[in-house]
Amino acid sequence: MTYSDRVEPIKIEPTKISKVERLTNLFIALLTTRGYLTAERIRKIVIGYGDCPSDEAFARTFERDKSDLRDLGIPVETGRSSIHDTADGYRIKRDAYALPDITLTPAESAAVAVATTLWESPERITATQSALLKLRAAGVDVDPVVEVAITTGAGPSGLRGSEKVLGKLFAAIESGQAVQFGHRHSPVEDYTTRTVEPWGVLTAQGRWYLVGHDRDRAATRIFRLSRIGTEVTMTGPSGAVTRPAGVDLRAVVDQSIGEAAGRGARGGQVRVWVAEGRGIGLRRTGRVIASRSFGGRDGEVIEIEAAAADWLAREITGHGADALVLEPATLRDDVMARLAAQAGADSGADR
Repeated sequence: MTYSDRVEPIKIEPTKISKVERLTNLFIALLTTRGYLTAERIRKIVIGYGDCPSDEAFARTFERDKSDLRDLGIPVETGRSSIHDTADGYRIKRDAYALPDITLTPAESAAVAVATTLWESPERITATQSALLKLRAAGVDVDPVVEVAITTGAGPSGLRGSEKVLGKLFAAIESGQAVQFGHRHSPVEDYTTRTVEPWGVLTAQGRWYLVGHDRDRAATRIFRLSRIGTEVTMTGPSGAVTRPAGVDLRAVVDQSIGEAAGRGARGGQVRVWVAEGRGIGLRRTGRVIASRSFGGRDGEVIEIEAAAADWLAREITGHGADALVLEPATLRDDVMARLAAQAGADSGADR
């Protein structure tokens, strides 16, 4: 007996990919194809569906994934590439998904270019390129125009910093388990622990939200992913949580955002001093009512119609020393708290 005969062979189990990765692969396949991809074709070429042990399991998984993409605002349409096709196929309608042409001034174009560099991720681009290569190898007719757009960091996803949170929430939704996490209502508040039965994740107004039943509040609630701490823990048995029949996640988010905007709107006018040549966004939102100097700097007083408090506070905070809230005092205090919190975070990062 040789040494090799006495050694047990090593079994390498295939790695099961996460739901986030599977959805990403499906999104790339549906966005880049020129025609429609049938469910059978998708099962063969999209990495992640090979884990399905049966036709029934694949059908359930694929239906959930299509629903999740649509909940995220991605227009998955059904059709056939030709009259000879015997089964329906799927693709993402790019005309409906893409933004219309936007005309920017030179200054705005420069600002967008700088912002775009902050969102570029070599890891994301590498993964996308790998997925496209596999699609081509499987014989999918990939649109080269779309390929260039999605492999060159063509824009932010609105998810920066929350990727791990999204993955954990998708895993909990798929397994039907409740989750516990830290959540804060604003960047200057402390985290509080919440226990939630997750129903779904979707986007609205450029932000990502979790929708579910908040056990601590005994009510349906939405949570912005950027305000959920990275420690998300699944709790309870699998299969214990399901989305109630008839619940429209999009309607829940739209209603909640509308109510929050109504609560945050301030009566009367907001007056903000803006340094000369600064605060283009604020100037567009309001109107100049007077010239005034602060700290030896020339500028103008901008009057802005009442707006959602959270949005306006973030907008003004982003201008730093170039913008100062004159009234109301409550908005000024909010902006000062945000600036103080940001200064503390910056000093902590320098140490």
